[in-house]
Amino acid sequence: MGQLETDELEALSAQELHDRAVRYAVHHGDFAFLWELLKVIPAAEASTGNEDETANDLSRVSALLSDAMVSGEGQLGEALRPFYIDYLSKHPEA
Repeated sequence: MGQLETDELEALSAQELHDRAVRYAVHHGDFAFLWELLKVIPAAEASTGNEDETANDLSRVSALLSDAMVSGEGQLGEALRPFYIDYLSKHPEA
């Protein structure tokens, strides 16, 4: 896969960004990125107006892990777009 410029990343759907970023991080053992994703999910949930989910996420690590697997979908995926774009722009080989 060729290098992607930020403009090219912006054109991708939130699901595509999520899939590329998470696939790359898992493949390369980038646990720092995966941990950071888990930490930013509650704020992204809050930005979508889903405060109940935010409270659950903060109290249950299993909820965070579950959220991480689907965090490219819907409003949450859209809220996390900048996070994925930033990561993928630093890893153009992803």
